[in-house]
Amino acid sequence: MKLHNYFRSSASFRVRIALELKGLIYEYIPVQIARGDHKKEPYAALSADHLVPLLEVNGERLSQSMAIIEYLDELHPTPALLPADALGRARVRALAQSIACEIHPLNNLRVLKYLVRDLKVEEEAKNNWYRHWCREGLEAFERQLVQLPASTYCYGNTPTLADCCLVPQIFNAARFNVNFDGLPLTMAAYDACMALPAFQKAQPSACPDSQA
Repeated sequence: MKLHNYFRSSASFRVRIALELKGLIYEYIPVQIARGDHKKEPYAALSADHLVPLLEVNGERLSQSMAIIEYLDELHPTPALLPADALGRARVRALAQSIACEIHPLNNLRVLKYLVRDLKVEEEAKNNWYRHWCREGLEAFERQLVQLPASTYCYGNTPTLADCCLVPQIFNAARFNVNFDGLPLTMAAYDACMALPAFQKAQPSACPDSQA
């Protein structure tokens, strides 16, 4: 397997976590999206949406982190990243999508660049945009956790798809000085994840392109 990704991309981070949790060996291929390499050859020819991550496996190319992770979970079901029961799977997907579909799109690098470059938004206003939408989304995430049974991670006592999404979001939010006060369940799940070797190995600072 080959994973085309960028060390700071939270979507890439999600897939790296899933690969590490499952103990899968893959080739790390950096794509420097900060300098626009995702829109240039040779990567542009591989990725139809010009985004990261992109997983090459068995002669096929897969995009979109959530689809990639569920593909890996179906192909390599142990350890499972989704619960065995339908209700549990729905709850985990809801948590994951709260981040992937609600928070992340508003905080994506290309969105932030558009605010500054095209709309001429000042740097601090752009950062306030990020902090506002991220904090609002994390508060909603916390309210969901309150309604679920007590657990070590986001859902249950093993990491799931929801944790694969939460940890990268917290990493990015920390870079922008988002306030994490009043999010005890969210941050407890994050801390539990970061105590595991898989999450440590997948984090941005452990990536070969982190210093590039």
